[in-house]
Parts: sequence; structure tokens; C-alpha cells
Amino acid sequence: MNHDIENNIKQPSTWKRGAYILLFSIFYQMAATLLILIITFQFVNKLVTGDTNKQFRHLSRSIASYIYQVFQFMSFNSNDIPYPFSDWPEDELDIVEKPAGRKAETDEAMKKSDPAGDADGD
Repeated sequence: MNHDIENNIKQPSTWKRGAYILLFSIFYQMAATLLILIITFQFVNKLVTGDTNKQFRHLSRSIASYIYQVFQFMSFNSNDIPYPFSDWPEDELDIVEKPAGRKAETDEAMKKSDPAGDADGD
């Protein structure tokens, strides 16, 4: 058994993976911070203009896909090394945009989740 542990410790691939995990934990923090900034901007933009920015929606989905890839790699669920060692993920989430009726659907969902039925806080 000690021989197995010794062999495992001497595996260069394991140490290389450990270095990647440290590097990607930094990349994750940067991506998560950027995502929080985009979320904040989108919220303020929604308050001011009544709508969100389409380009930032696409960017935030691609950042979310990247964060997912990073966690898949770091948790040993994938051997695919994420960006910058591979391509940046496209807007991979399968979300259909609904231009008409989207606000009404969102407002209705918010009313259902609010026990007082007052989603706007009035």
C-alpha cells in the first residue's frame, strides 16, 4: 500500500493538475468578479431604462459557461483544460429569448414568489 501512495505522489500529471487547479482558482475569482459587475450593471440598467443590455446578457452567459468549465476541470469531472489553454466557451446555454411578453412573464413569476403578491415593493 505504501508503494501505491509513493507512486501516486511521484506522478507528474497529478502535480501538473494541482498547478492548473491553483491557476484556475485565480481565473475563477476574476471571472466571478466580472460576472458580479455585469449583474450589477444589468440591474441598474434595468432600473434606469427598463431593459437589459443584450451584449452583456450574452457575455454573462459565456462567463457562466466558462466558470462551469473551470469547476468541471477542477473537480476532476473533466480533463478538458479550460481557456486560455482551449477556446473561450461560446454562449452555450440553451436559452430562448422571448422579446414579446418577457416582462409580463417575469412580473407574474415574481408575484407568485412574493407571499404578499407585491413584486414591485409598492
